[in-house]
Amino acid sequence: MRSLLFIPGDDPKKIAKGLASGADALILDLEDSVASSRKPEARRIVCETLRARTPGAPRLIVRVNALKSGEIAADLDGVMPGGPASIMLPKCEGGADVQHLGALIAVREAENDLADGQTHIIAIATETPVAIFRLGSIAGSSQRLDALTWGAEDLAGAIGAEANRDETGAYTDPFRLARSLALFAASAADVAPIDTVYTDFRNEAGLAAECRAARRDGFTGKMAIHPAQVAIINAVFTPDAAAIAHAAKIVQFFRDNPDAGVVGIDGQMVDKPHLVQAERLLARARAAGLVG
Repeated sequence: MRSLLFIPGDDPKKIAKGLASGADALILDLEDSVASSRKPEARRIVCETLRARTPGAPRLIVRVNALKSGEIAADLDGVMPGGPASIMLPKCEGGADVQHLGALIAVREAENDLADGQTHIIAIATETPVAIFRLGSIAGSSQRLDALTWGAEDLAGAIGAEANRDETGAYTDPFRLARSLALFAASAADVAPIDTVYTDFRNEAGLAAECRAARRDGFTGKMAIHPAQVAIINAVFTPDAAAIAHAAKIVQFFRDNPDAGVVGIDGQMVDKPHLVQAERLLARARAAGLVG
């Protein structure tokens, strides 16, 4: 997934626009973007959206409320009959939370005649201070986990930060640390690392620059808060033809020469860590339909 677009779960018009946005996935939100009085209606609308999905539509993810919110049971009861591709867990505070959500999902899969294990989990893993210290517990916590992302807005409130970016627009040190640790946690868990939202949705240049930095550092996609951000995110996280060709050469060489050490390919010294990078790039290219 390159682009994951947040959509308020109680707004059918915005959901329709999201479905036509070109996003790889929609995050149908039941948490922050939905008022408490609207949550029952949002669950109904989200379930109807899930049931009405068509082949070729974006992957449909539901962000439920946090485990401690008192809302998550109703959220899952309301949306699991529609068979969401993934449940996004906000304010995840470590592997135990992922396991807890997995158990809640498993019960509802059985109740709704869904295949055991078909519903994946995406964790938002840096929204509270304690979550930062428990990132290392996420690896191995659940086979359902297939992506991990991080959040800067809730974390800023939790630590009392006046802002999470400096005057240049760059994240300040606490949030750079959270971003880096989330990337490491995703890699340790062998799941997709997804970068957080860029809230200045009118700043296309800033978004593109942040996407390029995220791709450079190892993130494979980015969340969006506005349909206009989707095309930029997709463009940056889609490997170009030259990169695909170079990666294919690396993979083919080591396939033909499994005992090789360091070799020169296209003027670059390449070894096994480069093979891992090449395999990951080709996986992204396959996901984007660029290679077979």
